[in-house]
Amino acid sequence: MLTFIRTALYRTFFALGVLLTGVFVTGFFLDLSSFDQTRGGYEPPYVGYTGTPTDWSLADRTQKGMARRGYVTTFLVNCSTGMMSVEIFKQEIEFRVFSPRAIAVHKPREACRERGFEPMF
Repeated sequence: MLTFIRTALYRTFFALGVLLTGVFVTGFFLDLSSFDQTRGGYEPPYVGYTGTPTDWSLADRTQKGMARRGYVTTFLVNCSTGMMSVEIFKQEIEFRVFSPRAIAVHKPREACRERGFEPMF
């Protein structure tokens, strides 16, 4: 009887672990795929791109800038420096500053100004 219970618990926790890992990976993939939905326009003056630029109205205002919350990750923007970061499990990982193309296409400076920040990038 004890062996049956141990086996049942093992299988239950194994299945739960596989399921939750799948949910996490799916959420992470969806967050990553929604990061930049534009293509093209990689050379100055950064015109002729296709897709939808970032909708900053969906981002929350933070003390340092903006946050776009996803399923698993949170995309953070420091409106002073232009540094982009990703937060996952309360750990902030700095990614990079906005590229000239990102500034031209996605217009983060304008979004920061609308929220009362003075961008230095």
